[in-house]
Amino acid sequence: MRLRTEMPELVGATEWLNGEVKKADLIGEKPTLIHFWSISCYLCKEAMPQVNEFRDRFKDKLNVVAVHMPRSEDDVNIEEIKRVAAEHDITQPIFIDNELKLTDAFENQYVPAYYVFDKTGVLRHFQAGGSGMKMLEKRVLRVLEEGEKAK
Repeated sequence: MRLRTEMPELVGATEWLNGEVKKADLIGEKPTLIHFWSISCYLCKEAMPQVNEFRDRFKDKLNVVAVHMPRSEDDVNIEEIKRVAAEHDITQPIFIDNELKLTDAFENQYVPAYYVFDKTGVLRHFQAGGSGMKMLEKRVLRVLEEGEKAK
């Protein structure tokens, strides 16, 4: 997915955990962070405390949605996804993408992967890998500041 493109519709989930959201729910008031993860991804689990801290710190200013992207047949077990999500305190809505519909819409190939959309739903930042939380935070803060200036 290229920068400055519009957020895809959040359709095709095998199941939603922690509540379902639609694209229309995410556009307008706040920027959105959509992060892809997988139960078989060590880096995802390692980064999750930082993602959760981020989610909690910006809860009034930022929408956060998780997308579970399976990497193998073992990753499509809904009960295991629920268990790992609970173990890692993933309380934001989780789009379970067992058929890779949203993964394909995002043209995403990586976990973890982070997509930051401004409040109009335009992609402003993308990064993949476990080490980029500092850069992600800078980008999110920039999008938040732009939103404040526009008010």
